[in-house]
Amino acid sequence: MGKPLTIQEEDDKQIEKLKKKTGATTKIAVLRMALALLEQEVERQGRVKRWQKAVKLAADESAEINADFRRHSRIKRT
Repeated sequence: MGKPLTIQEEDDKQIEKLKKKTGATTKIAVLRMALALLEQEVERQGRVKRWQKAVKLAADESAEINADFRRHSRIKRT
């Protein structure tokens, strides 16, 4: 059998509201949906952090390469 979970009265009311809004059949279904969404958000934040790190690593080299192309450009800017 599962482990008991103590839920405060306010949380229980909020779960019941979400149960009605989502069409979930049980309170645990609502909690599972919430956990799935939370897990997706945590994964998304992890990807964002990795992308930001990659951008920082590539930014200096990218700027250097772009500067090199500007020096050899046939189009002269005034």
